[in-house]
Amino acid sequence: MNKLFPTLGFILILIAFSCNTNAPKQKKEIDEFINKWHQAATEAQLDTYFNCFSENAIYIGTDAGERWTKKEFFAFCEPHFSKGKTWDFKPYNRQIYFSDDNKTIWFDELLTTWMGVCRGSGIIILENGKLKISHYHLSVTIKNEKMNEFLLIQQE
Repeated sequence: MNKLFPTLGFILILIAFSCNTNAPKQKKEIDEFINKWHQAATEAQLDTYFNCFSENAIYIGTDAGERWTKKEFFAFCEPHFSKGKTWDFKPYNRQIYFSDDNKTIWFDELLTTWMGVCRGSGIIILENGKLKISHYHLSVTIKNEKMNEFLLIQQE
């Protein structure tokens, strides 16, 4: 019986270590995937950028009318990418979360953009064994103390 406890303790330490080292690798992989996606836009790499989307992806932009399917967003982006006139969003302060079964990942991030600080949030799924962005929402951030000024802007 006394020999059983050290063996069980060793097994528990191994399990704990494997769990603790697995999660950062997953987060690192997701972080690299999202960074690759942003970099593809910066470098006007249309195919790389859109290969990161799932087939039924939705992209929501900052304008109220910007809710695109993958096909619609591709049509919007293609002329800009072909001219090399894209955007350069620099992500920071990213948070990544996993569902219990690790099949769904969601994240939020702050971005340095030409519009100032924006927030992006997204959902990543596994599609045919590959990471794909299923939903992305980009929003402009407004400081609370500036909200009254913002509300004075004439919105259509």
